[in-house]
Amino acid sequence: MSDTPLTPNGGADAPTTGPSMRVLAQYLKDHSFENPHAPQSFVDNGQAPAIDVNVDVNGRGLGGDQYEIELTITAKATRGDDVAFVIETTYAGAFEIKGVPQDQMEGVMLVECPRLLFPYLRQIISETTIAGNFPPIMLDPIDFFGVYQQRKAREAAAAQGASA
Repeated sequence: MSDTPLTPNGGADAPTTGPSMRVLAQYLKDHSFENPHAPQSFVDNGQAPAIDVNVDVNGRGLGGDQYEIELTITAKATRGDDVAFVIETTYAGAFEIKGVPQDQMEGVMLVECPRLLFPYLRQIISETTIAGNFPPIMLDPIDFFGVYQQRKAREAAAAQGASA
């Protein structure tokens, strides 16, 4: 048994020896669902809609050890040239991140924080498509490290192109 007393908030006031991250708040920041051709978009013409999904992650400092991370997912469903629906949702979180070396902070903000936010955003998108009279979009898990690596590669290519 530990001699360290527990505080009422689960030990959040206890000193930490290594990196730590806490979710201070999470919230729906922006949400849009467009069904431009309703009710004709509900007619089953035997053609399953093609769904294109895009993911974006952004982070910014709020002061001190606090940061806001925004996870945005845009999904567009089309049948041929007709748009069935478009959904764009930004889900955000305020995080307290301490003890992380500066050279690793960007990775924590753009990889680890979105991993915590994603399940909630996935649920919102699923429920919204159902409310729009479509089958739920069940987003596959996202490799946020891969998204981060692609972002870094684009930034490096842009910097190289600018210096050439």
